[in-house]
This record gives sequence, C-alpha cells and structure tokens, in this order.
Amino acid sequence: MSLVNLTINNREIHVEEGTTILEAAKKLNITIPALCHFRLPDDKTINHPGSCRVCVVEVEGRKNLAPACSTPVSEGMVVKTNSIRAIKARRNIVELMLSDHPHDCLLCEKNTSCELQNLAADLGIREIRYKGEKATFPKDNSSYSIIRDFDKCILCRRCETVCNEIQTVGVLSAMNRGFKTIVGPAFDLPMIETKCTFCGQCVAVCPTGALTEVNYVSQVWDALNDKDKVVIVQTAPAIRAALGEEFGLEPGTPVTGKMVSSLRALGFDRVFDTDFAADLTIMEEASEFVHRLNHNGRLPMLTSCCPGWINFIEHDFNDLLDIPSTCKSPQQMFGAIAKTYFAAKMNINPEDIVLVSVMPCLAKKYEAARSEMNTNGIKDVDIVISTRELAKMIKEAGIDFLSLKDEDFDSPLGESTGAGVIFGTSGGVMEAALRTAYEWITKESIHNLEFKHVRGLEGIKEASVQINDMEIRVAIASGLGNARKLLEAIQSGKANYHMIEIMACPGGCIGGGGQPYIHGDSSILEKRMDALYAEDKNKSLRKSHDNPYIEKLYKEFLGEPYGEKAHNLLHTHYIKRK
Repeated sequence: MSLVNLTINNREIHVEEGTTILEAAKKLNITIPALCHFRLPDDKTINHPGSCRVCVVEVEGRKNLAPACSTPVSEGMVVKTNSIRAIKARRNIVELMLSDHPHDCLLCEKNTSCELQNLAADLGIREIRYKGEKATFPKDNSSYSIIRDFDKCILCRRCETVCNEIQTVGVLSAMNRGFKTIVGPAFDLPMIETKCTFCGQCVAVCPTGALTEVNYVSQVWDALNDKDKVVIVQTAPAIRAALGEEFGLEPGTPVTGKMVSSLRALGFDRVFDTDFAADLTIMEEASEFVHRLNHNGRLPMLTSCCPGWINFIEHDFNDLLDIPSTCKSPQQMFGAIAKTYFAAKMNINPEDIVLVSVMPCLAKKYEAARSEMNTNGIKDVDIVISTRELAKMIKEAGIDFLSLKDEDFDSPLGESTGAGVIFGTSGGVMEAALRTAYEWITKESIHNLEFKHVRGLEGIKEASVQINDMEIRVAIASGLGNARKLLEAIQSGKANYHMIEIMACPGGCIGGGGQPYIHGDSSILEKRMDALYAEDKNKSLRKSHDNPYIEKLYKEFLGEPYGEKAHNLLHTHYIKRK
C-alpha cells in the first residue's frame, strides 16, 4: 500500500493510504477529542458513525470543517486540529449536547468517569448558551443488572455496535427520528423483557450515564450494620487484577492482599475467595466431562461458569441446552457451600448469613436472582457488587487502600490453587479442567501444567491434548459473537470438539462489564491476564484436585465428586426462553 504525505499542525507525517486524519494525528501524539469514534473491547471493531462531530478539524482548501474520524488523508493535505475555528465549533457542539442533557453530574453514577463531562471540562465550558426543550424519557430499571437512562444518551451508538457486532445479541438499535431519537430495545421494551444477556459490555463502553449497573452498595452497608447477621464476602479471581486501577495503580498490578485487608476494614465477618469454589467447580466439571467420555455422553461439553453466556444460549440456542455442563458457576457453588457446610461448621443459622459477592460481571447480579439458584429455599448469594462498586465503598469508608498491609483470606473457604485463579481470563477454565482431567484419566502426574495453546485474547482458540490414546480437541471462545460461530458450527455438524469454554466478555472476566473502565485500551486486558497467570505460577498448588480443603469438603460433607449430594447442591438446569 502506498504512503500519503500530509502535514498536521505544521508537523509532517507519512501514513498508509486510507488512514483517517484522527488515526494520523494519533501517530503524532496529537489528541483530537471524539465521542462516537471508539475502539471496542475486541480491539478490532471500531465504532465510527461520524455522528457527534466533536472531532472536527480544519483542512486547508476545504470550506467546511472535516470530521477527523471519517475523513481519509490525501496527498499534500494540510490539517489544523487546534485552530480557533475548530475549537469554537467543538465548543458549540458540546454545548448543544449539554443543552439536551441532565445537569445532575454530582449525583450521576458516572460522575468523574463521564467522557462528556471530561470533554466539557477540557474545553473550558462553564455555561450553556443554548436554551430550549429537553427530550425526557422514563428510566428503565426493570432488570437486576443494568439501568437505562435515555435522558443521558448522546447517540454515540457505541452500545449498539458492541451489542450487535461484537456480542451479536441484537437488543439495542436506534429508534424514532429527530428530537425523539433513542437507542434501545425494539418496541421500547424493558430490558428484563428482552433477550439481553446482561453481559454489561454496553455499560463498559457507554461514555455517559445512559447505561449503568444496578448499584447494591447501600444494601451491603445495611447488612454490615445489622448486628443480627453474619456477613461474609467472596471475591472473584479477576477482581485482584483490576481493583488497583481504581486507586491509581498500573493496570495488572495484583492487589490480592490489600483487597482482603480492605474488605476486613469495611466490616465483613469473613473474607473468602471465589477461587475456592473455582477449584470445586473443576472437581465437578472435570468429573462430568470424564463421565460423558466414558459413557458416550453428549459432546462437546460446554463450560457453564459464565452467566452471560448461559443467558445467551437459553435465548438464542435453546435447542442445545443438553450440551452445557450442569455445574453451577463458582459464585453459586460458593453460596451453596457457605450456607450448608460452612454454616453447620460454624453453628450459624443459614438464614442469618448474608453472602456478598464481588464480581467483575454484571450478569452475576442477574444470576444470583434466578429462582433456581437456591439451596433448601435459601438464596445461594444475597448481594452482588462489581469491582467498581467495591472501589466506591473503600473510598466512601476513607480507607487508604495503597497503605494497607497484605492479608490472607480466611479458611477454609479462602484456600485455592493456581487453577482457580486463572478462571478470570479466557482459556483459564479450560486449562484448569485439563490439568485435572488429564491426571484422572491417565492416573499419572502431569509434568507440564501450562497449556499455552488455550491462552491469549484471541476470540476463538483451538487446541488438542493427547490423553492416553485419545486426542482431546478443545475450543475457547470469548465474546458472544465468537460463541455464536462455535454454536452454529455445532448445530451444522461442522464442529468436532470434546469440550468448549465460552466467556461472554472479550478476554473473559478480566474484561467484564463491572470492571474498571478501560476506555478502549485493550492492552489493559493483556496486563490483567498476565497478572492472573503470574499468580497461578507462584502458587504452591496449581491443580484443583490437590486443594486439601476441597478434599476435606468431599470427605466430610459432599461424598464423591459428581455424586448425589454434590449434584443436588452444585448442579442446576437451564430454561428455554423466548
């Protein structure tokens, strides 16, 4: 491809033909503000409808200003990104947006994380000169996971792109015309009545407060201040690789010890690790896989740890509901064990336990509310908060997170192996399952624990593992669009795998909808991933079936893996949804 020579702000640059002005300026570290133009979590899809016009620049010889995000460079082009004309135009555009936008920034869930707010500050906007009617719509808080506030929508269409092109769920699209245009479900249905998977990727990319998570922080404070309740907390593996970002640490900095300290400082009676339940999940999932292999069961078996993906198959592929593992997710398994085994050991009435989960995933809020997720009529998990919500609680309590000393999880439900840690990244569940299944099938110790072919952030990964005389073929998908490709291959008979791992969010849980915002920087996902693999490597035990506390749990309480009691407590069923 030929190179194009141009000048931006008196600086010469040579770029490939077809490059936009915005991309060329970025190579010179020249910032051109943009709202609708956004690189989405898969690092391949770019949202660029060219609708917001915040990125306008002055091009010599052109009468009108050019949108930098959708204007390709040309030979000899001379561009001014910081001319008075361009800056004034941007200010006018942002002021017009603000004239039809609520002014409750201090009360907004996205306060200090709002891109429109930050852009207004950068442009020095201190008043809104344009007065007139505002479009107002009812707020949709019908679901357990996501709130839609149309009044704050700026029509950037990021949510529509991520929902349709990356996740292929197809819930969000533009409706109406002119002043009444909104982006939402068809027929303006409440989210709970759509086939939304509640993965939260729309929330992750929304630049304003138009899409936010349902906030359960006040419920957690109420529980912590209830002297009649024993409040315990579990933290998912992906939290430790991302929480530090909320306190200014470099992405991927592991903060496991400080996280535990902060949770104790908040007042939780016990601080446990979901990684323990991840090890438990592998015991049940690997047992189920071996059972299917030995008894000509339905293959491929699909992992069931991700509730967003489970919502997806229940809606879009409910003719395949016999292939996912029947195992509950680690979050729900933990709840079942906490309110039976742990409650009995501590002589606590299960009804007096409040279990709080800290999860990277907004679908976990919905999962905990599913009617089948209970044990003996008691909810497995009571409250789910996101990584962002935990950070807000720590800040609200005035805890100096960075100065905290590292502390360990409580026993016995806080002890885990490296296999449990890597659940937080795409390929981690598969690798953990292979470590255990290999040893159970061969009756031999596995020497190389690192199945590197299943690692990485690619949307679809394939690998084969030789176990005795069998070649076990596996596939990993992250992002629901990639899951759709695999499921369609299964339906058509083209897929020939033994086991498939699916995670709804690109990169897995590290890129969950409840994690700190990455603002289009996919390199942050790689750093979070590396942090989890590093923690796995540093663990003394790295195979789920080697966890002595898991062994004790089966010996004292559950019996055999995949046995009757384990099945009653740790397995579930799926529902065909319209």
